[in-house]
Amino acid sequence: MSMEVQLVTRIFHAVDAHGSNVVWRKYLNAVPGYKADVILLCGDLTGKAIVPVVKVKENEWYINPFGKIERFYSREKLEQRLDMLRNQGYYTFEATKEEIAELQQNPKKVDELFANLMKERLDEWLKMVEEKIPKEIKVIVMPGNDDIFEIDEVIKAHEDRIIYPLEKVVYLDDKHPMISCEYVNPTPWDTPREMKEEDLMRKLEKEFRRVDQKEYKYLVCNFHAPPYDTMLDLAPKLDKNLNVVTRLDGSPEMVHVGSKAVRHVLEKYQPRLGLHGHIHEAAADQKLGRTLIVNPGSDYQAGVLRGYVIDLQPDPDVELKAWRVEG
Repeated sequence: MSMEVQLVTRIFHAVDAHGSNVVWRKYLNAVPGYKADVILLCGDLTGKAIVPVVKVKENEWYINPFGKIERFYSREKLEQRLDMLRNQGYYTFEATKEEIAELQQNPKKVDELFANLMKERLDEWLKMVEEKIPKEIKVIVMPGNDDIFEIDEVIKAHEDRIIYPLEKVVYLDDKHPMISCEYVNPTPWDTPREMKEEDLMRKLEKEFRRVDQKEYKYLVCNFHAPPYDTMLDLAPKLDKNLNVVTRLDGSPEMVHVGSKAVRHVLEKYQPRLGLHGHIHEAAADQKLGRTLIVNPGSDYQAGVLRGYVIDLQPDPDVELKAWRVEG
């Protein structure tokens, strides 16, 4: 008599790449490196700043990324420096002094330029998926609270290869459904995708209704905001001027900044797994009841990819195995 063998599904979950080219390349290498069946990059895909390259004359340029002018007299040296900045998540573009002065007088044009640079880099990244990742591997890419809404269409344009998971149920294998939410509770920075806790609660409840209650024991919740009052949501306390509050020993005072709505629904429905991000400093995993929750954290400016490798066991009563990895 033959016995059916139920296979484990291995997922690799990373977050908060923030435009870093090197982090994206490392993410693509997670498939052979960790033998993943499903890879997820969920939340805060885009960078936060532009570094203009001022062309002075033939074979002379300068940049001023951190208040200090850096001059270059060869294209090769310039590109080496720009690659370093792109690996830290910055966008670059070349222009004359006059063109940059014109941009400084027109904030709307700056916003348009920023949006176009974000979309161009993300499109390049997603084309790399199509070129490098075997078709049998599921690739899931989702925006986060910092991302402008225009990038969603860039992801959807690659839907023949890349899964855009918002407002739908995605099956990671034949047993594990996943629901997703990119919104977070309010932050001091007024990012594009924030909601009051009561509104976020309603949105999350709507996501749970997409899944039959019998599947909750297998359910994966891909919620960018981590649950409140856990090891996954500790961040430095800020004063009214958004400066970090420090203790007497000089270390930052840490406070919980996650979502109470996310914590409520996880405790209420007890899904199998919660995949989170958003708080870069809070790389951690723990249990909320039966639910394993993870936040890989982020160190994108150092070009470090952080992630969780998780084996989804077919038996919902078997403890999930998870490893936090970085490199």
